[in-house]
Amino acid sequence: MYRSHVLVCGGTGCTSSGSHQIIIKLREELEKQGLSDEVSVVQTGCHGLCALGPIMIVYPDASFYAMVKEEDIPEIVSEHLLKGRPVQRLLYDETVTPSGIKALSDTAFYKKQHRIALRNCGVINPENIEEYIGTGGYQALGKVLTEMTPDDVIQVLLDSGLRGRGGAGFPTGLKWKLAKQNDADQKYVCCNADEGDPGAFMDRSVLEGDPHAVLEAMTIAGYAIGASQGYIYVRAEYPIAVERLKIAIKQAREMELLGDDIFGSGFSFDIDLRLGAGAFVCGEETALMVSIEGNRGEPRPRPPFPAKQGLFGKPTILNNVETYANIPQIILNGPEWFASMGTEKSKGTKVFALGGKINNTGLVEVPMGTTLREVVEEIGGGIPNGKKFKAAQTGGPSGGCIPAEHFDIPIDYDNLISIGSMMGSGGLIVMDEDDCMVDIAKFFLEFTVEESCGKCTPCRIGTKRMLEILTKITKGQATMEDLDKLEELCYYVKANSACGLGQTAPNPVLSTLKYFRDEYVAHIVDKTCPAGVCKALVSYHIDPDKCKGCTLCARNCPANAINGSVRNPHVIDPDKCIKCGACMEKCKFGAIYKK
Repeated sequence: MYRSHVLVCGGTGCTSSGSHQIIIKLREELEKQGLSDEVSVVQTGCHGLCALGPIMIVYPDASFYAMVKEEDIPEIVSEHLLKGRPVQRLLYDETVTPSGIKALSDTAFYKKQHRIALRNCGVINPENIEEYIGTGGYQALGKVLTEMTPDDVIQVLLDSGLRGRGGAGFPTGLKWKLAKQNDADQKYVCCNADEGDPGAFMDRSVLEGDPHAVLEAMTIAGYAIGASQGYIYVRAEYPIAVERLKIAIKQAREMELLGDDIFGSGFSFDIDLRLGAGAFVCGEETALMVSIEGNRGEPRPRPPFPAKQGLFGKPTILNNVETYANIPQIILNGPEWFASMGTEKSKGTKVFALGGKINNTGLVEVPMGTTLREVVEEIGGGIPNGKKFKAAQTGGPSGGCIPAEHFDIPIDYDNLISIGSMMGSGGLIVMDEDDCMVDIAKFFLEFTVEESCGKCTPCRIGTKRMLEILTKITKGQATMEDLDKLEELCYYVKANSACGLGQTAPNPVLSTLKYFRDEYVAHIVDKTCPAGVCKALVSYHIDPDKCKGCTLCARNCPANAINGSVRNPHVIDPDKCIKCGACMEKCKFGAIYKK
């Protein structure tokens, strides 16, 4: 019986910061202090507050250590785990109060969250099936196979209002119902774990922190629609998720929770992995299935829809990781419980990956209908360096920008669509006043041009022409006629592309045109970038009244573009300047500015 448990984050973010070495060092120090039999070290998934990684939590007192380094471990072991005195300097400051340690659930980052899909992430060892079972794991599967008919399962999902968390928001229960209605000698259950949006890491974190939740839900899906085989399509760039899925599938088979005659019910179901090579288009359901079949990932025309003719030409359902992660809890707690959260048409919670210009970079799960302001300012800790919020990009390259005028919009499927954005899978990238919205649109379009499979002409050619115009705009070479042409192209590509990649590729451009058209006009008419981002439109200057002639800027200029003598004002040669900004960064007197 252990008296203390030390939970160390083993998600990708903390692993990249050295959490694996911290675990090794921790076990060495515990052995040295004779505490190995008294203190358990548990590697978990992501706790969510990635900005403070590596993270370590000591129970039972719930001391939350942030940004732990390997050299901190001896002190934590000798002071806290041996003598019972938490190391104050390493504790997350929001948990420290005059009266003692505050519960994590009372901190600004966690108190407005409601964790369903993430309920076990950061809590259990994802490589130990017994810990998942200890938190109620596989009880939902047992209930389904022993107490419910397939129609009962589907009705529960319909009543819950669960919609697909992959971006489109299609009702999950309806998708399952359609697949069940189609008779076939073989049906399939697929999981989309491809997650290709820049800045998105929701599904990866669920797979790394709670893989059995997805396996359990897919098995329930197999029972509901009459399928005996499942496939998880996960990108090979997620090595930790892939390894933990392999372990989880092996453990589930050993416990006969996958395979033949599960729970003695006569129902058989198994799951295999298929690794993707990172093609964004394989996030589209038909392209994903084509890739699983061993072919080049390109979308197929719809109809027929996968529920009728999907993987290997058989009825197939495809949901993403987050959608599946909700299902066991809906079965156990009932559809009314889930439907009581969220908004009228968007039930439950949503996981978001917070990134960009925000203090608390990380993973959050909030009820649908939570406002963007609450997510950014309260949970996310606001914008660094006192900067102003300018916009947030949701849905990645398929989504749109939400400007400051909609900062108080409740986040749900319909509200976001109404302002020209979309939920997407849950990436939420925050931008401040220093960001150029034309450059942001160009960044996302560069991504979709690169990721287009090339099968249909509107997407293959249309997005390239759009990018060419955007590039002209950022270089100050475009005309207002080009802007009209860009907008026309956006609607053409949107209406005529074969799949969701091309149909949504214009969204970042259209949303920035809608809310930040003045920035486009400034680039075209005034030949300036208001945010000072687009290099071709930016010039650096030295204020002679502020310059002290310290020569620091000249010594750090890689292009030798700065002239002047000691103690005399310096001058930047615009013909030589490569606009790297090194001079402005090094100047200690604020004498260098750009315009």
